[in-house]
Amino acid sequence: MNSRQEFVQNRWVKAAPFGQFDYPTLAAFLYTMGDVSAVVIAGLLAHWATAGGLAMATSAKMAILLGLLLTHLFFNRLGLYDSWRGRSLFEQTGRLIAGWLAVVTSLITLAYLLDLGAQFSRGWLAYWLLFGWAFLVMARSAAALGLRLVRAKGWNHKRVVIIGAGAWANKVIRRLNNASWLGLDVVAVLDEADEEHGQRIDGVPIKGGFELLPAMVQNNEIEEVWICLPFTSGRAGQDDSLDRVLKILRHSTVTQRLVPNFAEMRLLNRPMTQIMDVSLVNLNLSPMRIGTNRILKAFEDRLFALMLLLVTVPLMVLIAIAVKVSSAGPVLFVQRRHGWDGRSMKMYKFRTMYVHREGDGTVTQACRGDMRITPLGRFLRRTSLDELPQFLNVLQGRMSVVGPRPHAIEHNQYYMDQIDDYMQRHKVKPGITGWAQVNGLRGETNTLDKMRRRVEYDLYYIENWTVWFDIKIVLLTLIRGFRNPNAF
Repeated sequence: MNSRQEFVQNRWVKAAPFGQFDYPTLAAFLYTMGDVSAVVIAGLLAHWATAGGLAMATSAKMAILLGLLLTHLFFNRLGLYDSWRGRSLFEQTGRLIAGWLAVVTSLITLAYLLDLGAQFSRGWLAYWLLFGWAFLVMARSAAALGLRLVRAKGWNHKRVVIIGAGAWANKVIRRLNNASWLGLDVVAVLDEADEEHGQRIDGVPIKGGFELLPAMVQNNEIEEVWICLPFTSGRAGQDDSLDRVLKILRHSTVTQRLVPNFAEMRLLNRPMTQIMDVSLVNLNLSPMRIGTNRILKAFEDRLFALMLLLVTVPLMVLIAIAVKVSSAGPVLFVQRRHGWDGRSMKMYKFRTMYVHREGDGTVTQACRGDMRITPLGRFLRRTSLDELPQFLNVLQGRMSVVGPRPHAIEHNQYYMDQIDDYMQRHKVKPGITGWAQVNGLRGETNTLDKMRRRVEYDLYYIENWTVWFDIKIVLLTLIRGFRNPNAF
């Protein structure tokens, strides 16, 4: 096995504090629970202040429930469930107040349009507005303080490597080191200038050149790469530094951020992140790392999987019996594939081929007229019924109902060098169906162009993910996916 393959295979198990503990998702969940509590408590206290008790009319209860829904929608849109590490609490509070005003305004407008104004006390709405502001701000302030205390204990820290040792990188490192409460630990600097190696920037060692990156990623020494290179380096032969760093990282799903030197500009585009007034461009941020998207996706997946399994269990039992009777071998075909962030996972399917062996490191795609496929297997593949056991993968949390289809590990190792951004497919969980599949890109990919087109559709899905997009793909799968001429 060559060094590239070792890097690829070992990178997939990604270290994190407390195993696979996901602090951003936990923070988004706690933000959501804090907002829910604030809105409900504010409504109850508003009723107590105006009616002298907590027993509420049905109309008021419905207003609070609708308010909770609108709060989540507006706050999510305003980025209030995104990571606020290193960003201004004042800015967060301003967005929160604006979002809450939008919620109350929407409720008043809806009541007016539906002629329901007589069912609500104006005093109750006014108190709810004021109490809601107060409790929401207090909840966010408490959360910010809690996160600082957690990071002071050494938890929720991220290990960062800085690319570049110039004046801008010096400034970024010093800002991060002077704000230890952020939980961003700069552990090393990499630069191509030999004369810089062995030096230190504010106590952080300059370990060497860019060639050290693969080993640092493989050994889980770092969780983020911040690229602080000037757009023109001023050094002979160094103007392509950014391209070379990105090429080195093309097989990796470690978080990569470009830190351009325009921190004085106010940039509000969603791909931008600001930490200590430093503007960062997220080069490969997963949509599941934004706000409560991961929670919504997990709920959606479990709901779809449970509904379908409840309906199809009798059918799956019949298929299992038929597979066992029709040919020798196990009922399920189990194969290791790459999941979210490239972690290795076991994927289940009903066995559709005769039991056979292939050479080490070789996986041959099924093709039309493939003699390895059993007669029953041919029917199962054409109707997609062989995929049904993957809903167990969904319940396990290893796969999603909708997402890029997982490829064999050997195919990933081949295509990652042939197609730019190929490995970015792993920034979300693999799916049973996907945007590429409902657009006809299913089955054998016997040419590089076919795989390139599939990857383009997968990346489009990742860049444009919403719950509604998932629902659209599921509906299209029901219409187009059960029989497909490209499945054999």
